[in-house]
Amino acid sequence: MSEPLLSRKYFDAVYIPAGLLVFGTIIVRKEWTGYAALLAILLSAIKFWRIVPKKVLNPETFKEFELKEKTVISHNVAIYRFALPSPTAILGLPIGQHISIGAAIDQPDGSSKDIVRSYTPISGDHQPGHFDLLIKSYPTGNISRHMAGLAVGQTIRVKGPKGAFVYTPNMVRHFGMIAGGTGITPMLQVVRAIIRGRKAGDTTQVDLIFANVTPQDILLKEDLDALAAEDKGFRVHYVLDKPPADWTGGVGYVTADMITKWLPKPADDVKILLCGPPPMISGLKKTTESLGYQKARPVSKLQDQVFAF
Repeated sequence: MSEPLLSRKYFDAVYIPAGLLVFGTIIVRKEWTGYAALLAILLSAIKFWRIVPKKVLNPETFKEFELKEKTVISHNVAIYRFALPSPTAILGLPIGQHISIGAAIDQPDGSSKDIVRSYTPISGDHQPGHFDLLIKSYPTGNISRHMAGLAVGQTIRVKGPKGAFVYTPNMVRHFGMIAGGTGITPMLQVVRAIIRGRKAGDTTQVDLIFANVTPQDILLKEDLDALAAEDKGFRVHYVLDKPPADWTGGVGYVTADMITKWLPKPADDVKILLCGPPPMISGLKKTTESLGYQKARPVSKLQDQVFAF
């Protein structure tokens, strides 16, 4: 989302300096006012070019980005921060879409194969100069293992945007979200955008069911709890397959009863978003249909009531 041209940033950096230049010239040497106005326009154009965020993603061509920081969350989860070409650069990634990461992966037979996987950043275009990826490394995961082995200073290849879902404020009255594991990333992206948009009139309600195996597997729980505490329109419901004895949340797999209890009822202004392991998504598509939501397609489209990332 681009910053409005009447924002404080542009007033401070462009409009006020240009106005002062012209006004000062009128006071000191009135006959030079025309030249001052031309100079103010030229300098303002240069300043605009420097401070307006530059979108760097290309949907057709991979670009390289350098790893600047790696924050280890657990033995197999980390947040990777990659630098963009300038402090004002942005990915140019619409809310709800994702990027492709490509790498040449060594194969058991000694050959090398280009592998591409999709990931959703947990950062957004409102944070210029970098982007953050939350990635869980799996023993059989080609790209996730490659990422886990990256050292600061090394690069990855990225292209995008990709994806059929693009969030716009108030596109629905109420989102019901169900995420499993790292499937939380697109949900978090949408939730943060909704909460950022409250001042501009975004009234979207959100209920999120977040399923994991153990409490230690709940990624970004502090962030989610902080968002829920900050915004009354966002509620998160945790489900664990192997809960501790004092657990008060949901237990087992996400069931029809949990969806009925926590998520909005089927309606024209309601949308269900799904993201998680393929077996989980397959089961949830059947469950939501049994509860009266519109049948999910094999490949989701933006207008679908049940959308799987």
